[in-house]
Amino acid sequence: MLHYTLRRLLYLVPTLLGITIVTFLIVNLAPGDPVELIHLGQMDARISPESYQQMLRLYGLDDPIHVRYATWLKRLATLDFGNSFLDHRPVIDKIMERLPNTVFLNVTSLLIAFVLSVPLGLYAALHQHSKVDKMSGTALYVLYSLPEFWVALLLIMLFGVELKWLPFHGMESLDARELGFAGYWWDRFLHTILPTVCLTYGSLAYLSRFARGSSLEVVRQDYIRTARAKGLDEASIVYRHVFRNTMIPMVTLLGLFLPTLISGSVIVESIFSWPGVGDLFFTSVRARDYPVVMGLSFITAVMVLLSTLVADLLYAWADPRVTYR
Repeated sequence: MLHYTLRRLLYLVPTLLGITIVTFLIVNLAPGDPVELIHLGQMDARISPESYQQMLRLYGLDDPIHVRYATWLKRLATLDFGNSFLDHRPVIDKIMERLPNTVFLNVTSLLIAFVLSVPLGLYAALHQHSKVDKMSGTALYVLYSLPEFWVALLLIMLFGVELKWLPFHGMESLDARELGFAGYWWDRFLHTILPTVCLTYGSLAYLSRFARGSSLEVVRQDYIRTARAKGLDEASIVYRHVFRNTMIPMVTLLGLFLPTLISGSVIVESIFSWPGVGDLFFTSVRARDYPVVMGLSFITAVMVLLSTLVADLLYAWADPRVTYR
């Protein structure tokens, strides 16, 4: 296992290098740049062509693209992501400022999805072809097909605008800190409900069907029939054999969800003005803030590559029969 892990970690280096090259090319070859936006009056007042060229040199945007990539890679070797073009703050500071908000939102939605999906999938598998199985399957497929932005707008219109039950902008109200300790956290809780629902329903539908498929595969095994033939009660069979073996692929799948905990959801965070990493990425792309976009892309790529490795290792840990060479 140690040899396999070290080999996989070595493979990450050229893979990550290739990802950064492609991402850097796409980002820098996109139409427009921060200085051009300023020149067009979209970020600030108009500037002269001479000032425009000076700002290009200031940001290093007048260098060839391969020189800019080499400079960025050299900084990356010392874990320096550079400074933002918008406010000249260090990129890592801007990311770390937003990261806790994204982690909180995504961990909450993922925990809710896992807690609900496992019993739903297990019950549907144990009652295959029943009315409950068919109705839950149809409902989950419908949920999975609904786009996040559309559901988010519907929730805002219904619960935020029409009924005025829930807030839908930011993490807290403007006067939240004047409400006292209990009032402040209650206000934070209300602001979390709608974005959490938007992030949960899709994962819930996917994980429930995945848990159902895994449970069906376990239920059909010979050792389940043997356990029933020996007279074990159904609850013991479900918990000791079906549930525990169903959790093996679910634990593996959990490793693949790790990147979403860090990268966040661009659509949901932008719609609800949630001050997280996803909203920062969207704002940076619109402003052509290359250092922030590259910093977030690099961190996301690292998380994706590491999560696949963690998923493989978790599978071997959960199922001793699996070995890697």
